[in-house]
Amino acid sequence: MSSQHTVIVGGSSGVGLATAQHLLAGGEQVTITGRSQVRLDAAKSSLGSKGRAVRMDAADAKSLPDAFAAIGPFDHLVLALGSRKGFGPFAGMNLAEVQGSFEEKVYAHFAAAQSALPFLRKDGSITFVSAVSAHGAAPGTAGIGAANAAVAAFVPILSVELKPLRVNGVSPGVINTPWWDFMPDDHRQAVFTEYGAKSPVGRVGRPEDVAQAIAFLIHNTFVTGHVLLCDGGLRWVA
Repeated sequence: MSSQHTVIVGGSSGVGLATAQHLLAGGEQVTITGRSQVRLDAAKSSLGSKGRAVRMDAADAKSLPDAFAAIGPFDHLVLALGSRKGFGPFAGMNLAEVQGSFEEKVYAHFAAAQSALPFLRKDGSITFVSAVSAHGAAPGTAGIGAANAAVAAFVPILSVELKPLRVNGVSPGVINTPWWDFMPDDHRQAVFTEYGAKSPVGRVGRPEDVAQAIAFLIHNTFVTGHVLLCDGGLRWVA
């Protein structure tokens, strides 16, 4: 398994970083990428000497081929790019906010996957990270939910178009990551308490929960075209 090399785009924090740590603990090779050099340096420090870090701005499509060329050949690609844009009531939602959500989430995932193909092992894998909002019906999530649904829609199409490359996705629920740092601490904790009480498993998710789901999709060579919901059952009750 140590010969496997995974590139994690958006790997400098949250789910992406947890996935890197999980794979490294299993003796695999990992390269993380991120837009912020400061966050990337901090993440690299937490990974130790075995992890590699390369600066990459997935929103800058023109720069991506050179960025992947600098990494070189690899076996698996994980796309863990997030966006906070697109939240709010539909009636008053600014269209520019929705457009920003698509630019940061959908277009960046699309361009990064496309640019990675020449360097990705032909029978390796791509794992897209969407979100439970792609599958639910929570008021106020029309914008961000549409972007996440678009990412999830890549999975079955590309699993057929790019075979024998396996293409899967993970849709996390409410996960305790820096994604929520825009909220004051007390507000964020109240949100986690509320969603944890609703969830059948009795808690919100940890980045490690999603990392394990991603690792399963990387390693199981009989799974493709599948979007795995890792949400603690929240979609049924939220």
